[in-house]
Amino acid sequence: MRAARACKEATTLAPQPIHKVLSGLRALAFRLGGDRRGNVAIIFALSLPVIVMLALGGVDIHRITTAKAQFQDALDAAALAAARSPYTTPEELKSITLVNLRANLKGIELEPVQDGDVQVAMNDKSVVIATAQGRVKTLVANIVLPPYGQLLDDTLPVSVRSEVNRSSRDVEVALVLDITGSMNDCAASCSSGRKIDNLKSAAKELIDIVVQDNQSPFYSKVALAPYSMGVNVGDTYADRARGALGSSTQSITAATWLTGSVKTITGITRAYTAVVTASNHGFKNGDIVTIWSAETMAPLNGVALTVGNATTNTFSLLGKDSRYYSAFSGRAYVAKCARADCNIVITMARHGLSPDGDAAVLSGMGGLSQLNDIGFRVAGVSATTATLALDASQAQLANAPMGGAAYTSGGQLVCGVDGCSNRDFVNAAGTWTRFPGTTCVSERAGAQAYTDAAPSTSSWVGRSYAGTGNACPASRIVPLTNVKKTLTDAINGMSAVGSTAGHIGLAWGWYLVSPTFGLWSGAGAPAAYDSTKTLKAVVLMTDGEFNTPYFRGVIAGDAGVGSGGADTHINQPATNGSSFDQAYRLCQNMKAAGVIVYTVGFDIGAAQNMTGPIDSAGELMARCATNPDRAFQASSSTDLSDAFRDIGRDITRLRISR
Repeated sequence: MRAARACKEATTLAPQPIHKVLSGLRALAFRLGGDRRGNVAIIFALSLPVIVMLALGGVDIHRITTAKAQFQDALDAAALAAARSPYTTPEELKSITLVNLRANLKGIELEPVQDGDVQVAMNDKSVVIATAQGRVKTLVANIVLPPYGQLLDDTLPVSVRSEVNRSSRDVEVALVLDITGSMNDCAASCSSGRKIDNLKSAAKELIDIVVQDNQSPFYSKVALAPYSMGVNVGDTYADRARGALGSSTQSITAATWLTGSVKTITGITRAYTAVVTASNHGFKNGDIVTIWSAETMAPLNGVALTVGNATTNTFSLLGKDSRYYSAFSGRAYVAKCARADCNIVITMARHGLSPDGDAAVLSGMGGLSQLNDIGFRVAGVSATTATLALDASQAQLANAPMGGAAYTSGGQLVCGVDGCSNRDFVNAAGTWTRFPGTTCVSERAGAQAYTDAAPSTSSWVGRSYAGTGNACPASRIVPLTNVKKTLTDAINGMSAVGSTAGHIGLAWGWYLVSPTFGLWSGAGAPAAYDSTKTLKAVVLMTDGEFNTPYFRGVIAGDAGVGSGGADTHINQPATNGSSFDQAYRLCQNMKAAGVIVYTVGFDIGAAQNMTGPIDSAGELMARCATNPDRAFQASSSTDLSDAFRDIGRDITRLRISR
């Protein structure tokens, strides 16, 4: 990985010596002058002026030839600089050419070039054509032939021409920009502002370089994929990318939980073995019961408890130490369980539940109203039944009404699985959580996880359900466009919040330039994969570790530090593994498809190894880039701007055609 650097082009030109010519002429004169034969002397005397004129004139011809070659090199470099600029008018192109040409002509035996000596224009094929006239001052010819100097002002004219072909391909670039919470911090110092401010400036500089004012015959477009805990695709694309979110319920036809009748608890002691007071409870030693609505003794709610020391109005809870609970108050309820584990079994035609992190929420339960509007951990399933455990719902059961002991009728299973409007799940702390659906998306699972295949019912991208502590960012994707204001307005509106799902941002960078992903239309539709016609590039920028993989729409239980608390993660590992591994596989596949990948690490550590599993952002940035020259490290705002400028120049790189 290399540090950001600015491009500089210059041509070093030096005059050629003429002492060898003069030395040869001197030797010839001595040899002929020393010959004493008469005819030789006469011939020598008559020929000497002509020989001298030819020899000294040859010196000027040599100097002119050398100067013209150097002049050509200088014009080539100046025309290249003009073509790389964003300018299109002859006046603007000429201005850039003159500045660079004069800088490149230093040290060349050429008279100063005047503005009128240079002409520059760009034709309809985006070829910049530059012509220049120069003059080389003669050294000796005007001495031997005085009229020559009087007529030609002691100089000989030279003409040069250069053509530079601006990129003869369309350009499509996706900027994958880190807008996570750490971007609110400063880089090396706060004197240059927050990282997010530095990023905005650098990204807009790249856009100014890449997006040309002249969009014909070749276009240049940029797309934006800002990311934090996910990527916000907005209402326009959400349903088409991850499928519409549903809210349908399933009718419950039977439920088994309790047996006998519900008894009212009027007291529970705080003792090594808790003693419950419930008038005429009817329980026997060894019965398994469960309690609910014990508001001040929450750990007693929704668990299987064993009756001991039963009397008419009291019984002990064997093995239950209540000494450190708050004092009992109010009323609670108890009943004998139909199963030894006190789990609920519900029956319905179909349900879609899974024991892998799902929670089931019930409503309208006739006869068991104490179960309504509470999420229960799914402990097991069959085709038509679901077994629900109470251990994730103690807080809710602590405030449940009395209800009854037997199911009578009705009841609905609320839509809460992945794909519903709300996601009900058991979090990594072991309790029920409900998060709403958002227009953010997570990673795609299954056979198309690392491809740019079009989303469909069998290959939707992942959904994203989020709470307020790590919410879906407000900044949305921007499809390919050449309207700079659209891009800069979106960048200016970005704010830094949330954790780092860089792999999801990277995937959407690819999708935005992919012709097969199929979501984009009109001006935002990418061209077909054909590197001879369209240059496609993705620029991935981050300031930290990728730490936010998902499981079925919720941040996974094995997500990294900084991705939120256990109560915001599902109690399952990430479907596709670590964010780093996912990002690397995406990089490899998009590069194989012909996409150039640039990476910019902002204030992150350098790569420590380039083989084996990737465990740091520095390693990912180094190994994800198309080659080492396209991987940048920036430790300051200046470095970041330099990196984005270098990338912009590289994307619009040019070649000299003649």
